[in-house]
Amino acid sequence: MRDHLPRKRRGAGRVTLNTVAQQAGVSAITVSRFFNQPEHVSPELRERIAAVVAQLGYVPNLVAGGLASARGKIIGMVIPNISGPIFANTIQGFSDTLSRYGYQLLLASSYFSVEQEESAVRAFLGWSPAALVLTSHFHSADTERMIAEADIPVIETWDYQPGRGPVQIGFSHIEVGATAARYLHGKGYRRIAFVLNSSAGDFSALERRDGYIRCTHELGLQPWVFAPQVGLAPFEAGKQAMETLMQAPSPPDAIIFANDNLAAGGLLAGQRSGLRIPEDCAVLGFGDYPFAQMLLPSLSTLKPPALEIGVMAATRVLESLGVLPLENELQRLNLLECLLIEREST
Repeated sequence: MRDHLPRKRRGAGRVTLNTVAQQAGVSAITVSRFFNQPEHVSPELRERIAAVVAQLGYVPNLVAGGLASARGKIIGMVIPNISGPIFANTIQGFSDTLSRYGYQLLLASSYFSVEQEESAVRAFLGWSPAALVLTSHFHSADTERMIAEADIPVIETWDYQPGRGPVQIGFSHIEVGATAARYLHGKGYRRIAFVLNSSAGDFSALERRDGYIRCTHELGLQPWVFAPQVGLAPFEAGKQAMETLMQAPSPPDAIIFANDNLAAGGLLAGQRSGLRIPEDCAVLGFGDYPFAQMLLPSLSTLKPPALEIGVMAATRVLESLGVLPLENELQRLNLLECLLIEREST
């Protein structure tokens, strides 16, 4: 017969904040400040309290603390794709900067869906986060209403749209598309095509397309936009684009892809069919993914300021919360630039 061991009462023997305070020889208020406002605790006391916390294995009750103050130490962030390498540095820079001041990142992915973003925003706001960070300005009507009524800092990243209410940190996708077209035109290419993302809902890629179209018109060229089958895996979508475009009676001599995954699929498909890149067709991506420089030929691309966006977004949040001093007037718009990385594919 199975023995029934006495069940330990939940919370029994738990190390408390008062235990930490007694062990460190400080007040409970000082320990609370160590977790909630570490910048207001002297380095000597921070070191002493941290040592006791580590020794006792103390875990603060963040839920109780958040309820007591009506505001937690959590920052909610919604991005289009958690697994996408293009956003990795933004997440890392944002999280690293926050953690130095006792704040933690709560992350959700919208998978390029405004409906899923709306659901994540509603859930985050229900937890009373200290601030909310979103990607781009493309939101549902309900999300727009929620962020307009939120009494917390709201930041939009990877975007630059004058006239928006939230603080924006990013760049102009329209200008990125124009930069790509101008660069290829300057290299002597005249039949320049643009390949959209196969992921439905990537509205930022549509803005890059718009910038490309505007620039080609200004240069006296004919715009040429190809839309892969929606839902295709990126490499397959790039392959489909390259094979279809190169079958045209007068094929393009350069192709701008919406991201590096698509560009890599197109480049590899072109090589398999016997194309010489860039002699027969140049290939330009967006994102500067880790594999871009490892391809043969290496992939020319536009590198977004992903890390800078994350660090700056966290800094603006901390300034808005009064954690960091605001030396200058908070800039509502924070314009950054993408860097064109010229490699062998162009």
